[in-house]
Amino acid sequence: MTSARNPSAQYYSGSLGAQMVGRSLRAAGWLGPELATALALRLFFTPLPLKWQARRQPLPPAWRAEPWPFEGSSITLYRRADASTGRPRVLLLHGWGGHAGQLAAMADGVLALGLEPLLIDGPAHGRSRGWRATLPQFSRVLFAVVARVGPLHGLVAHSMGALAAAHAVARGLPVQRLALLSPSVSPARVLHWFGDSFGLPAPITERMRAAIERREGAPLAEFETDWLAHRLPQPTLIVHDRDDRTAPFAAGRALATALRAARLLPTEGLGHRRILADVGVQLAVAEHVAGAPDALG
Repeated sequence: MTSARNPSAQYYSGSLGAQMVGRSLRAAGWLGPELATALALRLFFTPLPLKWQARRQPLPPAWRAEPWPFEGSSITLYRRADASTGRPRVLLLHGWGGHAGQLAAMADGVLALGLEPLLIDGPAHGRSRGWRATLPQFSRVLFAVVARVGPLHGLVAHSMGALAAAHAVARGLPVQRLALLSPSVSPARVLHWFGDSFGLPAPITERMRAAIERREGAPLAEFETDWLAHRLPQPTLIVHDRDDRTAPFAAGRALATALRAARLLPTEGLGHRRILADVGVQLAVAEHVAGAPDALG
């Protein structure tokens, strides 16, 4: 796979540190596949870029944080102090390496339409504790939040968080409306990109996949579009930029085509993260999640 098709390779291609890591992982392979697999998984589970700065960026004063332990680390839920209780709740989830603050402006739009927005920092992200996280763990986070706050009217999620959200809803998370922003490709594809970026032999990435499935208790096939397609009847808005270099536009288009009640909103020139700050996108998402449960909008 060429770097032009591999966002991970594009990200790491100019990094001397990443090249040294790749050489170290390949050298570990000579000592044994178990060691190489274990080291590669530690890196694969560590959010990049590192979260130091994001962890120290508080949300605006209107938000109050509620941290609680979760699977050896923690998660942090944020509620609006000025939101009336009893409103339909909408949870907004960041992506890999992201944090709740990226979705604060979008949450304000949800609040303006009469709903109660909730934000969250996943494990090892934002102001939550921990150093490592996984995609299946993000799905479990959503079930933990619902157990704490009750069923959700809407769920908005970005990038890898969008894939985790789709998986959780397909597994029975009670949500009436979905908005998926720049959904990531499947974890199997991401593993392939990761291995290609560091020059890992195919057997190592295959061992990584098997180890992830054993550890997480969730087959990665459950994150594929074909598996999700018939398990998401909720009205779903998918927003994806045609110039996204991190999560290819084709991933969002394929998901929108496969789902029963999905609408694709393509954008131009916003890329992977600026899409969250676009006023038009924020309005479209807020209007979608505020719609009637049985209408696509």
